[in-house]
Formats: sequence, C-alpha cells, structure tokens
Amino acid sequence: MSTAQPDAGATSTGAARFASSRLERIAESRIWNSRVIVVILTLFSLCALYFVFTVPLGNPEQLAFATSCFILALLFRRVEGRYATLVMIMLSVIATGRYMFWRLTETTSWTHPVDAAWGVGLVAAEVYAAVVLMLGYFQTAWPLHRKPVPLPASRALWPTVDVFIPTYNEPLSVVKPTVYAALAMDYPQEKISIHVLDDGRRPEFKAFCEEVGVNWTIRANNFHAKAGNINAALKLTSGEFLAIFDCDHIPTRSFLQICLGWFLRDKKLSMLQTPHHFFSPDPFERNLDTFRKVPNEGELFYGLVQDGNDFWNATFFCGSCAVLRRSMVEEIGGIAVETVTEDAHTALKLHRLGYTTAYLAIPQAAGLATESLSGHIGQRIRWARGMTQIFRIDNPLTGKGLALGQRLCYANAMMHFFYGIPRLVFLTAPLAFLFFGAHVIQASAEAIALYALPHMFHANVTNSRMQSAFRHSFWAEVYESVLASYITGPTMLALINPKLGKFNVTAKGGKISETYFDWAISRPYLILMLLNLLGFALGFVHIYHNLHVRSEVNTTLLNLAWTAYNMLILGAAVAAANEQKQVRSDPRVAMKMPVTLRFGTGRTLACETIDYSEGGVGVALPNDIQVPMYENVTVSLFHGIEEYAFAATVSFSAPGRAGLQFVGMTKAQEFEFVKTTFSRADAWTEWAEGRQPDKPLRALWHVLRVGVRGIRGVFEHLYRDVRGLLRRGDRQAAQKDS
Repeated sequence: MSTAQPDAGATSTGAARFASSRLERIAESRIWNSRVIVVILTLFSLCALYFVFTVPLGNPEQLAFATSCFILALLFRRVEGRYATLVMIMLSVIATGRYMFWRLTETTSWTHPVDAAWGVGLVAAEVYAAVVLMLGYFQTAWPLHRKPVPLPASRALWPTVDVFIPTYNEPLSVVKPTVYAALAMDYPQEKISIHVLDDGRRPEFKAFCEEVGVNWTIRANNFHAKAGNINAALKLTSGEFLAIFDCDHIPTRSFLQICLGWFLRDKKLSMLQTPHHFFSPDPFERNLDTFRKVPNEGELFYGLVQDGNDFWNATFFCGSCAVLRRSMVEEIGGIAVETVTEDAHTALKLHRLGYTTAYLAIPQAAGLATESLSGHIGQRIRWARGMTQIFRIDNPLTGKGLALGQRLCYANAMMHFFYGIPRLVFLTAPLAFLFFGAHVIQASAEAIALYALPHMFHANVTNSRMQSAFRHSFWAEVYESVLASYITGPTMLALINPKLGKFNVTAKGGKISETYFDWAISRPYLILMLLNLLGFALGFVHIYHNLHVRSEVNTTLLNLAWTAYNMLILGAAVAAANEQKQVRSDPRVAMKMPVTLRFGTGRTLACETIDYSEGGVGVALPNDIQVPMYENVTVSLFHGIEEYAFAATVSFSAPGRAGLQFVGMTKAQEFEFVKTTFSRADAWTEWAEGRQPDKPLRALWHVLRVGVRGIRGVFEHLYRDVRGLLRRGDRQAAQKDS
C-alpha cells in the first residue's frame, strides 16, 4: 500500500500563482484607492474654485483681491521651476473664473435690441476665449521634454526604413536638396530605401532619380492628393518604418538615429514627430523685419504645444519630419483621406486604437516657409478647414479609444481654428458704443475694469512665462487679425458640410521681384482700420458733448482705450501686407563653420562662413583683408575629417567679408555641399540662440512701432500708387493726342 506524495513542482507553481494573484489584487486595490483619492481631491478643488469664483465682493474688496493676486503672480514669475508656473496658472484661472461668473450673471440684462445683438456676440466670443485659455493651460502646463533613445550598438539590429518625399508641382530645384540630404543620412544603405513620390509624373524627375540612385514612384491618378500619394507608395514598399518629408524639408544626417530608438523601446509607439523648422522667413518675418528676432507663428506649436501634447500621449502627426510604424498605419487603412488635414486625422485614428505617439523637440529637418502673405493665408485656410472637418466627422470629444487628456488636447487644437468670428467681434465690439451708443456690457466702466483687467493681465503674464521662448506677447492677436476674415467662411462651411472646398498645395521656392502693397489681401484689415479710426474720432466728439455725465465719459474712455489697442493690432496686420522684395530663390542660412579659400596664385586663407545657400557662401575675412571682385577661388568645406572643394567666383567684396558664388557644380558636388551644410547634425540646434525672451511691455512697444509703420506705409503706398495711375493716364492721353 502506498501513499501519494504531492509533486514539489506543482506545489511551488501553485504558490507562485497564488502570490502573483495576491500581488495583482494588491496592485488593483492601490490603483483603485489612488483613483478615489484623485476624484475626491478634484471634487474638493472644484468646490473651492466655485466658492472663489462666486463669492460677491464690493468694488473696493474686488480691487484689493485682484491686486493681491496679481502681485503674487508677479512674485512667482521670478521663481524658477514648473510648480511656480502651476501657481501662476491657478491665479489666472481664479481671475478668469471670477470675471466670467460676474460677466454671465450680472452684465447680460439687455433692454434694447441693439445692445442685445452686440452683447450676445461679445459674450459668446469671451466664453470661447476663456475656454481656449483654460484648455491651453491644461495642454501646456507640463511639457514632457522627451530625450532621444539610442539605437542598439549593432547596426544589424536596426530596422528597415522607407523614406517618402511626396511632390506634386514643386520645381526640381526645391526637391533636389531634400533627396541629397536623404541620401546623406547616417544609416545602413541596405536598410534604407528612398522614394520620390512624384504626383506630377515629370520626366526630369525620373531622370534625376535614376541618376542619383533613388526610386521614382508614381501612380496613375492623383486621388486624395498627398494622402493618396503616400498610400499608393505603401503598397509598393515594405520597410518596417516610414520617414516622411515634405519635398522642401531637408533632413539632417542624424534624423533616423535620433528618432528610431523610441520605437524599439515602446512597441506601441505608432508615430514620432519632430519640429517643422524653416530657414527662410515667412511673410510676417520678412514684411515686418522680425526674422530670428521674434518667434514666428509656428514656433509656439512646435516649441511648446506639441511638447505639452506629448505629456498626454496626444502628439499630432504634422505631415512631414516624422517617422511612422508601417504595421500600425496599415491597420488603420493607411493615411487618412477623409479630410484635407490628413496628418492630424491619421494620428487621431492611431490614438483611437490605443497606440502611442511621441514628440522630440529637436529640429532634425528644415524647409522653406511660404513666400507671400496670400500663400500663407491659403495654407492656414486649408488647415482650418481640415481641422473643422475632423471636428465634424470624427469628433475627438466623442467616440471610443481616447483618454480624457487626449480628447481635450485634440479639442483645443480644433477649437483654435474657430477664432475667426471671436477675433472679428473683439476688433469691432467697442464700435457698437462709439457708433450706436450700444451698451453691450451692462455694468459701469469701473466694474468692468475691476473684473476684466485682472483676467487679461493674469492671462498675459502667465502665458508670457510659459511661452517666453516661443511666442512674444501681443503677436498672437496680430496673426489672428490677419487670418480671421479669411478662415471664418471656410470653417463655417466645413461645419455645415465637411465636403465643401478642395485641397490646395502650398507653393514654395518662389520670388517676389518688387516691393508692393497687397491691396487685395489687406482689404479686410483696411476696412476694420478705417472703422476703428472713425470710431476713435467719434469717441472724442461724444466726450465733448457729455462732459457733464461722468458715467458716459468713463464708458467712452474705456471704449477708446479698447479701440486704440485694436488700431495698434490692425496697424501691424496692415504692415504684414507690405510685401518686401525677395529676389533670391535660394535663401541664405546663417551658420559659422570653418572654410578654406584657395586663390589662383596658390595662396590659401583659413576663415569662417557667415552664411550659406545652395548657390554660394558668405565668409568672414580678417579686417585687413579684402579679396578682388570676380576672382576665381576654390572653397573648401569640411565634413568630419573629409574636405570638399567647390569652384566659385567672388560676387561681393568688402573689408572683412566676401560673397562667393559657386560655378559649374556637378551633381556629385551638389550632394557633397548639402551633406556639409544643410544635413549637418547640428545645423539647426542653435538657431534661436541669442534671441531675447518675451517681456510684455517690450513686446507691446515693438507691436506699437510695427503698427505705426504699417499705418504710415498704407498712406505712402496709396500716394505712390495713385501718382503712378495719374502718370500712366497722362502718358496714354499724350499718346492719343499724338
């Protein structure tokens, strides 16, 4: 008779399972408890905020409270660290909450139809602005500041990559540098395949691709524009990852090594985006002379917003300078084709399936900005319409798969493009009183100042701290004023019918042969400017006739101050329409790097570059040296330990500097030049160094000077254009008489 003994292995396995199950229950309990604590703290905070928002205060008490909060904000502005920023955000939320509660409960009792008509519009605009402000704080309060993850030491473990360069009607001269830079990327040649996706199906592109050894990829139609072009190429390629570049975005040689490490660490990572950096000035920067002095319109998004999105796993795909995992893109059916902002919509679809995205705030490619203001506006109209289409047909606030943070980040991105009507309301609201005597805010001027000014001051100071390196104060109003009249129609139409409108390609690489004022594009701001000037004059007439009525004088002064600010912003908007001459098709890029000049006599000179372009370089010479004009020289640039020589002539010469123009470059030399300049790993990392951070008063003074210059420029151009028309008429009359 035998007794069965328990199996030791089975016993230990059972014990392990029991321990594992117990640990899982403990972990789940802790997660549940932490969630309960978060919910309780959130509810408590909301109750406390509601009390602060709604407690009634007389004017003296409100003044004391607002002053104390603002002084506290100014003190925390001097403190380093993110927690000080969070305190400033909370103070701003309190000021805005008190203002909006007071505004909605005590100032909306209109008795006259004119008051109500203007008043409802202003209240709606203010609610929109407050919501966007709060969402912006949520989105950017804690930027992630992700760092690159290195690839494995063995290159055999690196994944395969297809590089896509979509093009449609851009000239070959714009596309060449991007192709050369893709060829120069530091990546195993057997693991990378470069494809020029030519929707223009041009023979010269085919010949160029064959000559340099990249794939010329075409399709039989142009359905779905850029998205369709990429989707067609997906069917012809097989790399594990896709690197996508707009045809004017030149990647650095380190692009793939910087970006791909995160995909190997995070198996759920579907897309990694890097900034869109521009080495040429956009129309605002060129026409207002702010290039590399004031952050451009896009720097806030790529410098702060995307980094904030990354914290919430809500980074958007921006169509270029990004890497995507092929399997996940194919799982959602390819790049989204339902809207004209196929990039953001693609990211939304990936997020809905639970995949992650990432952002590296390291410029690893650079491209050309739009040349003209009209082209810039056309590009923004497309973005506005596309984001509105997504809002209508795939709203992030509804549907499955998104966390709360992702929903709010997407919602803010889409709501941003609804600023057209609110901006127009703010630019015209004081005119309701100055023209028609309408009291759109049913409160005294003193009460308005006590509640509205703290809200505005806190928002300005807090945003200045958060956005200091990426957006200077008051410039957002300038950008929005330029675009408001143009994006209002497309966004409203897209809300009604998302299928209305068509895809438009942003032209790049053009020239502006002569300075001129764009009367057509500036018509909306000119009209608004004239209306505000007229309202400003009527305000003083109103004061003259009502000097004995203190309340009327105070209300008029408040509206005059508002109108003066509007004229300041509109003046800067008008100045942006003063198109400056741009005769260079190859913009110069400022960069210091060693260079050697060899003259025909055998003499050599070691010096440093000032800038470079695809056509030549500018060099700094010792102060006592000047080179003769039109002399032939050999320019040597260096890539690591390698030296590359280019034949050039002296096209400009002055004591201490010279301009050298390349001559007779072969395609091999064109490739070598891009490799030693545009595709350097450090080409764009120090781009913003030396630029002053934001200071609100200094920024206000800057916008004031630009606005005055814009108003003066309108009259100067008007005088010149009228005189030209009169002279042309005189010549035509003289020709008829003869």
